[in-house]
Amino acid sequence: MPKNSVIDMAPPAVAPRSLWLLGPALVAGVAYLDPGNVASNMTAGAQYGYLLVWVVLAGNIMAWLIQYLSAKLGVVTGQSLPEVLGARLRNRWARRAYWLQAELVAMATDLAEVIGGAVALNLLFDVPLLLGGFITGAVSMIVLAVQSRRGPRHFEFVIISLMAIITFGFVAGVFVAPPDPAGVVGGIVPRFEGTGSVLLAASILGATIMPHAIYAHSSLARDRFGSSGARGQKADAAAEAVRTEPSRIRRLLTATRWDVSIAMIIAGSVNLCILLLAAANLAGVEGTDSLEGAHAALAAGLGPVVATFFALGLLASGLASTSVGAYAGAEIMHGLLHVRIPLLARRLVTLIPALVILGLGVDPTLALVLSQVALSFGIPFALIPLVVLTAQRRTLGSYANRIWTTAAGIVASILLIALNGALLWLLATG
Repeated sequence: MPKNSVIDMAPPAVAPRSLWLLGPALVAGVAYLDPGNVASNMTAGAQYGYLLVWVVLAGNIMAWLIQYLSAKLGVVTGQSLPEVLGARLRNRWARRAYWLQAELVAMATDLAEVIGGAVALNLLFDVPLLLGGFITGAVSMIVLAVQSRRGPRHFEFVIISLMAIITFGFVAGVFVAPPDPAGVVGGIVPRFEGTGSVLLAASILGATIMPHAIYAHSSLARDRFGSSGARGQKADAAAEAVRTEPSRIRRLLTATRWDVSIAMIIAGSVNLCILLLAAANLAGVEGTDSLEGAHAALAAGLGPVVATFFALGLLASGLASTSVGAYAGAEIMHGLLHVRIPLLARRLVTLIPALVILGLGVDPTLALVLSQVALSFGIPFALIPLVVLTAQRRTLGSYANRIWTTAAGIVASILLIALNGALLWLLATG
């Protein structure tokens, strides 16, 4: 019997021969390190110091469970979450409505990622923002071409290499100027300070638990591990098919728990370091509510080397995350509308909103933060179906969630929805 409960989720030892199974979660984990995360965490640290440390930690804990459930769905059924939903939603208008909200969320994601890449190119090479957006889109198309022509493994190598650059770029500054330990400990206590802190908390969660990462991870797991007996079948039939190979599924789920754990440790640590870097060095510094201002403040306070590392991390973040976002968007459309559009063609279409924003001269950091708030409202539409489907024996058979796993998923859903509701109320009442 597989161990799927929250209590039993600690992964057992993985044999060296299983190391090649790692990768999908690291690719999906790039979504947790996109420019929206950088903007949200930098702004939170600069404006509120260590106040929202607890939001980053709580978001990462919830993200572990959510990403594992997404990957498990892809491993066991051989289908992505959009494919399963596309089969379950029989009413075509309901399916189209669901696709529309998921598509809008994917576009908000792409907006943040392209803008982040453009800002990074501007900081590093003084490239105009609009041209930087074109360059970011062009490079992401090259990365997507690797996925289309060379397969998922080569795509993983490219994204993981960019993830290493992201990690180094954003963590280096913390070692140069360490945060205050007492402040970090104090930030673990959950609390808010006015509407602005709630807005940033929702933005951080929207950037941490991203809907498109939930959709993408199930697709990535399907591409790498999906049961040959289940691939392409309806979800109900897929659950029956995987019973013929229980040892293989158990081994894949063990590797998946390791994969998700490693990815979330990296993503959570980097996000926390971004917030701590801003809290320790940018609090009260004028102009640090923008990426450009934060970069300038880092250069003035910690030197040009740290500022350059920061900009390089931001660039790698934009390039990697926009590629994964385009992959997720294509899977959403295919699974829900049963329409397959080439990744490169879709990349061109989804570049338009970001380029329009850049062309109009809208403040890029404001656009980044607000895009992350928009993402937070798309979380329930991805999370609730995921929890429901992975709790059903007709979908996952004996690999369905145990009661405590489902309970944890429900609690996470309630907390996220409640925060969004509080945000709406506070904004409406001023």
